[in-house]
Amino acid sequence: MDSDHTDPVTGLLAGKRLLITGVARPDSIAFAVAERAQEAGAEIALGVFPRDLDAVEQLSATLPRPPAAIVAVDATDPEQLTALQDDLRALFGHLDGALHAIAFAPAAALQGIVGVPSSAVELALRTSTHSYAGLAQVVADLAADRGASLVGLDFDPSRAWPVYNWMGPCKAALRSLNQYLARDLGPRGVRTNLVAAGPLRTRAAGGIPDFKVLLEAWERRSALPWNPDDARPVADAVCFLLSDLARAITGEILHVDGGTHAIQ
Repeated sequence: MDSDHTDPVTGLLAGKRLLITGVARPDSIAFAVAERAQEAGAEIALGVFPRDLDAVEQLSATLPRPPAAIVAVDATDPEQLTALQDDLRALFGHLDGALHAIAFAPAAALQGIVGVPSSAVELALRTSTHSYAGLAQVVADLAADRGASLVGLDFDPSRAWPVYNWMGPCKAALRSLNQYLARDLGPRGVRTNLVAAGPLRTRAAGGIPDFKVLLEAWERRSALPWNPDDARPVADAVCFLLSDLARAITGEILHVDGGTHAIQ
């Protein structure tokens, strides 16, 4: 950060109590969000997939401050979501917002569309889409009368990308779900929005065959220069949607992709 300029997120989330899911490695979008949220003044808890717990406990030492808690949770398991909600209530009392950075597709679901076993599609949809509704329930129940913000991570499913395969329909379903959640949770003061990020070199990206094809597409079409090794612009957009500046925004998709979605 340029020392001659004030960090634009400073104070943006002061006093906010947030859950950040999906932190696994330092190259993850979720880690960048956790870091930026703390720099913006938030107190955070990390929700991590059980197998990543030990690694994240070590990784958390590199954050600006220790997180309030690190909780192992499989967001596809209703019982674990209930336990997470109980843990967060005991820790924070209420929750001001959460990041849903949870997605997974078996290799078979990324290798094509036709002929993919239904079990692979079901797992991809349950993990990448249905878990968003589960986390929304946690956020809504812990929002009390204060309102809250849920933000999910998206990747533009408006076209058939050459390597994304069944994750495209999963993201299309996530966009529809985001609208229905906005409808149902708005009366409770809960906002729900998505950030559609350009391709970033994360662990999740490493599981996509020929990921370089997406990077090459961004090199050709992006209106602004796109750095696939810098998740901070995406994290800053997430922090905005978690903040009170976005208090009248819900059901929205905010593209942070260098403008590629707008360029034919």
